Amino acid sequence: MDRNYYGTHTLTLARHPSETDERMMVRLLAFAIHADEALTFTKGMFDVDEPDLWRKDLTDAIQLWIEVGQPDDRRILKGAGRSDKVIVYCYNATSHIWWKQIANKVDRAKNVTVINLPSDATLALESMAKRSMQLQCTIQDGQIWLTDGEQTVLIDRETLKP
Repeated sequence: MDRNYYGTHTLTLARHPSETDERMMVRLLAFAIHADEALTFTKGMFDVDEPDLWRKDLTDAIQLWIEVGQPDDRRILKGAGRSDKVIVYCYNATSHIWWKQIANKVDRAKNVTVINLPSDATLALESMAKRSMQLQCTIQDGQIWLTDGEQTVLIDRETLKP
C-alpha cells in the first residue's frame, strides 16, 4: 500500500546448503518490500560479485543492490559504486555490533541504506519456511505484515543508516 504496488509473483528460491531458513526468509522479505517485475534473486552466496537481489534497467545498469546479513564494508562500497542505491538488511542479535564496526567506513557512501530487522520477527519468519509457500505481504505506514494463512508476522524496521 505504501508504494501503490499490487502484484502476484511466483518465485523459485535457490537455497545455498550453508544458508539458514531465517536468511532465506529475509531474502524473500526483501523481495516483498521492493517487489518489482525487474527485481531478481541473484547468485548471491555463490558469486561474490553479485548481491542477494538486484534490479536492473533495460540497459543492464544496476538500479538497486540488496544485501542480506552482515556484509563487509568492501562489499557494500562495491555495490555503492556499481548501483544507484544499496540497501542492506541485517537481522540478528549482533547487528548493532557489526554496524558499529563498519559504520564509519560506509558513511561516506550516500546511496547506502542499512536496515535492521528485529530478531524475534526474523525467527518467526523462519518458522514459516516450507518447501512450498503461499505468502501475502502488506506494507502500510512503514509496517510490514507477512502471513501464510496460519501465522502473521509483524516486522518493524529500524533504520541504522538512512
